[in-house]
Amino acid sequence: MALTACSGRSSGGLIPVKETAPGASAVNVLVATTRKPSDLPGQLYSGERDDEVNFANITVSIPPDANRKIGDVQVSSSEVGDPSRDFVALRTERIDEAQALKVLHQSLRHARKKEVLVFVHGFNTRFGEAVFRMAQIAHDSNLVAVPILFTWPSRGDLFSYTYDRESANYSRDALEKLLQALQRDPDVGEIDILAHSMGNWVTLEALRQMAIRDKRLAPKIKNVMLAAPDVDMYVFRRQIAEMGQPRPPFTLFVSRDDEALRISRKVWGGVPRIGAVDPNAEPFRSQFSEENITVIDLTDVTTDDRLNHSKFAESPEVVKLIGSRLSSGQSFAGKTGIGEKVVQVTSGAASTVGSVAGIAASAPIAIIDPETRDHMGSQFDHLGDNVGDTVRGATPY
Repeated sequence: MALTACSGRSSGGLIPVKETAPGASAVNVLVATTRKPSDLPGQLYSGERDDEVNFANITVSIPPDANRKIGDVQVSSSEVGDPSRDFVALRTERIDEAQALKVLHQSLRHARKKEVLVFVHGFNTRFGEAVFRMAQIAHDSNLVAVPILFTWPSRGDLFSYTYDRESANYSRDALEKLLQALQRDPDVGEIDILAHSMGNWVTLEALRQMAIRDKRLAPKIKNVMLAAPDVDMYVFRRQIAEMGQPRPPFTLFVSRDDEALRISRKVWGGVPRIGAVDPNAEPFRSQFSEENITVIDLTDVTTDDRLNHSKFAESPEVVKLIGSRLSSGQSFAGKTGIGEKVVQVTSGAASTVGSVAGIAASAPIAIIDPETRDHMGSQFDHLGDNVGDTVRGATPY
């Protein structure tokens, strides 16, 4: 029952409010979905499958920074939320493909970069929840790319796991077509992809199909970020191998204390899920190195998520790092490793606090990135044991 414990979870949440609150922020989300339209108030799209790809244009109001914590998605249990404290919709409209292209091009004209971020959500996610999560990631990461949500028909119910999995399979062709359309669009300069949980299955299958069909992945895809993938470790290895080369940088966010993936492992016969492996252990370390996959271990990061399954979005440090990397046009395995950046940032915090505990409190992130190790050298050696001891003593996981 802990899996269903989502405080303030509403069935819709997308009934537009008449006006927002002072200090609130607005994020526009362009949506492509394989869900069927819904006539229920505030829902817009259901968890059932449609034969067509549908589109929506939604503007989300995010509460003032003083009334929320970075990483949180605050929703009301009532039909209409309070924009001073809740994520609410300012505008919702179903649109067709031509209108979606018009919205995309308008957004790109006003964007700092001709770049899009395609987000693919995970299991047990209702339509409104996916929209709000996309808006939260865009806002909290200071995203410069145009946010595009690809939402597949999850029923948003704990006991619909197998239905959701089949819906993910059902939607892989549609995601591939969306990525192909973005690749062909001359106004789009770069495509980044962020997938979470079961959404990684949709994403990896779509990319695998694309590589087989076109003999390579779309050249405009510059970053693929896989957060807490609910994917069989052996299947993951085959999917990556069949994508071949050239391949954009892949970044894998893992957490060994991910309770959702621990349960999923039991469902799938005890085979480890790739989002919960120990990246320092063999054969994972060698496989990730051979496939040139950057792995960020979030095991020691703490958030309010009791399942430890959404750390990539709920940790202020991690979501900001995602945004900074994308805005700078760098992958997570660039010339300067992301681990180095974390240590530099947190070292400043530690000097203010006056102890190594400042490092653990600010961003206790371990990364398997050889370039980080090379650049930081003795600094890692000096801090290693102390940071590990501090983190283990400060967190309940």
